[in-house]
Amino acid sequence: MLEVRTHTDGGQTAEAVAERVVAWLGEARATLDLALYDVRLPGAVGDAVADAIRAAAARGVRVRIAFNQDERPPDPDVQRPFFPAPPDTEPHVLETLGVPVKPIPGWRDLMHHKYVVRDGEAVWTGSMNWTLDSFTRQENAVVTLASPGVASAFTRNFAQLWESGRIGASGNFDIGPVDGVRPWFCPGRGPELSHRIAKRIGAARRRVRIATPLLTAGPILGTLAEVVNERRVDVAGVCDATQVEQVFGQWAGNPASRWKGPLLERCLVAFHGKRSTPYAPGALHDYMHAKVTVADDTVFVGSFNLSRSGEENAENVLEIADARLADRLAAWVDELRLRYPPLDRR
Repeated sequence: MLEVRTHTDGGQTAEAVAERVVAWLGEARATLDLALYDVRLPGAVGDAVADAIRAAAARGVRVRIAFNQDERPPDPDVQRPFFPAPPDTEPHVLETLGVPVKPIPGWRDLMHHKYVVRDGEAVWTGSMNWTLDSFTRQENAVVTLASPGVASAFTRNFAQLWESGRIGASGNFDIGPVDGVRPWFCPGRGPELSHRIAKRIGAARRRVRIATPLLTAGPILGTLAEVVNERRVDVAGVCDATQVEQVFGQWAGNPASRWKGPLLERCLVAFHGKRSTPYAPGALHDYMHAKVTVADDTVFVGSFNLSRSGEENAENVLEIADARLADRLAAWVDELRLRYPPLDRR
């Protein structure tokens, strides 16, 4: 069984999201493996989720939590990329849960997953971090899937992270479609994933719909620019306008990436963008955060920004062949576009 829930800025309460998390965790009988980029749930919402994890452990469930540990280099002149925002997970808070936790060092290459594997049979994944801002103020897509075949792939990926304690080449294996769903993992299959998404975009005959904070992965950028320029398919998307402008600023100072600018400008004629709050310590994280691509009747959904850095992070994506889901998510992207202004820079 596959379910995809979509979130909008202000469209759901933290309590309602936490209730779904708690209910899903509450069905665990044997194992819970959590790989989470950012965990910050203070107050009653956090207490409810924490209690669900403690309750699982108390009834004999083996619970393990892997999280991204933000390791800053000693050189203060080395700047962290803008995207995504650094996590504020506090390890000592996780340790109060009384279950094994493992930091996965991340700086430029991040442990960017947001998934849970339950009993080796079901997966919770998508773009939503476990923070109050992500629960309430960001656009996200959250997927739950009951499929032992897909869950086994996530279990394998989690084992790579847990046993090595690092991102390394995790996800460096191939899984064919299982129950109509094909899981992908980065960085092990990062370039292959970008090429796969680009291929589906290039082969589309009716529509392409994209929700992504950023669009900087070379294969996707080149293919999408060609498709937009040829006007042979209905293309529309939504992104985070603030982060896109920051990307252009970064590229202006980096000759190695400057070639991407004209391609991105061409793509943006089909995009609208959310003017989110620029990142700053303690600032609101209200980013356009969803990562969804629809190409005809194929959907790609997960934690993967359509970016070069996404190829190098620890990420996951589900490729789903489902016409009804594709219709629904394409309509959702169109609804999001109505909230925000066009991004045509010409």
